[in-house]
Amino acid sequence: MLRMEQTWRWYGPNDPVSLSDIKQAGATGIVTALHHVPNGVVWTKEEIQKRKAIIEAAGLAWSVVESVPVHEDIKTQSGRFKDYIHNYQQSLRNLAACGIRTVTYNFMPVLDWTRTDLAYTVEDGSKALRFEKAAFMAFDLFMLQRPDAEKDYSEEEIARAKEHFDSMTAADKELLQKNIIAGLPGSEESFTLQQFQAALDKYKGIDATQLKLHLFYFLQQIAPVAEEAGIKLAIHPDDPPFPILGLPRVVSTEQDARELLIAAPYASNGLCFCTGSYGVRADNDLPGMIERLGDHIHFIHLRSTQRDALGNFHEANHLEGDVDMFAVVKNILLTMKRRNVSIPMRPDHGHQMLDDLHKKTNPGYSAIGRLRGLAELRGLEMGIAGALGSD
Repeated sequence: MLRMEQTWRWYGPNDPVSLSDIKQAGATGIVTALHHVPNGVVWTKEEIQKRKAIIEAAGLAWSVVESVPVHEDIKTQSGRFKDYIHNYQQSLRNLAACGIRTVTYNFMPVLDWTRTDLAYTVEDGSKALRFEKAAFMAFDLFMLQRPDAEKDYSEEEIARAKEHFDSMTAADKELLQKNIIAGLPGSEESFTLQQFQAALDKYKGIDATQLKLHLFYFLQQIAPVAEEAGIKLAIHPDDPPFPILGLPRVVSTEQDARELLIAAPYASNGLCFCTGSYGVRADNDLPGMIERLGDHIHFIHLRSTQRDALGNFHEANHLEGDVDMFAVVKNILLTMKRRNVSIPMRPDHGHQMLDDLHKKTNPGYSAIGRLRGLAELRGLEMGIAGALGSD
């Protein structure tokens, strides 16, 4: 039975986790991007080949691009958005010419993935990423003081946010602001508070319906180019998968995924199926989504989150939390068997643990936590594949 291609995210030569470390972890494919290239600028063949050569010299393969960033002008359909779409098309052609044929991207306004705590201590003493709703509301209402922010929350939520804000020290506030807007690994930009509000203001008048139309237009321009080049596009879901800061989120549910696939009906137009992002919403049936959307899944992020009734969630161990990882992996293997294709997977995020607790690491991307996740997922996949193979 076909197995998932085991990959690992690497942030380039400055990543504290080396290519040698990744090879020892057992991954064979690298997921990376040209983070030094400004948003909207064409990725040249020369720069792509330079990065590819470093990876291949370590005995690994550049399997997936994560991500080619989508310029904010494209999301708002303002400024030079048509030029940036043209540049995006050329980047896809150049990647294909260099033999790299899976490209991940997202369409989240202003912020990429968002957390309030990058070092939340879980029961075993390791540290996880966490989204605490009261802290996020406190930032929105009382630090950023976004205009009309109170309309997005109930009186009870506002009271909870005020209580949280009043309990914070100056250092707490500085850290919270840094965690939310200073730029996480893989994020496209970082901001001051003033710059951040200005970026939010660009979305005035753009609701979820309008943002979806902008996404569909973008897909209709790039999917044919990807199709011709042999590129598989994989859109990452919103993280977290609900509106924040008055910004619409349009890739959060199964219905969202269906609509974007229908809008650009090309084989190239597909999904990055992130179980952690989709899994934050209790109304997302992950095994069922794989059954129904499996023909369009081009890349997989396997991680689990633990949510609660107050809207908080944190990164759980890969085989724990709210994601039924057994059912997810089983349905992925059945999907690959039906399609006769191996889909690249990476263990997404991981706890900071053991020796990594004493090292400088990228939040969510330390070595040992992801090594544990990959080992657990590899074992789970092997067990399921063995059972399915005997059916």
